[in-house]
Amino acid sequence: MDTQEEAAYAAFVDASWRDLVRAAVFLGADPHEAQDLAQTTLVRCYDKWAQVDGAERREAYVYRMLVNAFRDNRRSRWWKQRSEADPADHLDDHPARDRTDQVATADAVHRALAGLSKTQREVVTLRYFVQLSEAQTAAALGVPAGTVKSRLSRALAALARDRHLLDIGDPS
Repeated sequence: MDTQEEAAYAAFVDASWRDLVRAAVFLGADPHEAQDLAQTTLVRCYDKWAQVDGAERREAYVYRMLVNAFRDNRRSRWWKQRSEADPADHLDDHPARDRTDQVATADAVHRALAGLSKTQREVVTLRYFVQLSEAQTAAALGVPAGTVKSRLSRALAALARDRHLLDIGDPS
């Protein structure tokens, strides 16, 4: 890589790190695993920087790498109960502010996403949290756009019925 490419890659890392970590958490990784997955993805981006930088749908390409890293990580170790990540770990400590509602909402969303199938969670994460288009989501997952739509429809129906989300904002 020449100096210009190194600078472009460094800017890409700065702009992408937080979103990659967040997407990995929504895929089902704990916070530490999410950082490892983001780092793995960025290393793979570095190794293929010419392809990444020149990709027509760069976001979809990069998030596909993240999803693949997540899948590889899950396949490479014996499946075990995923530890419950405390949503409060992701929030800044501001003792003067009451963040009870924020923590409760984050916890409800985290639990609801954990109740989805792996494929549904991937589609919801890429489509709504990462905000990729249907076409980009399809490209990132390597499936047709119709599959994205059907998975998304089923996932949203499941989320609409999820008891964790139904309790959000309920004062009782």
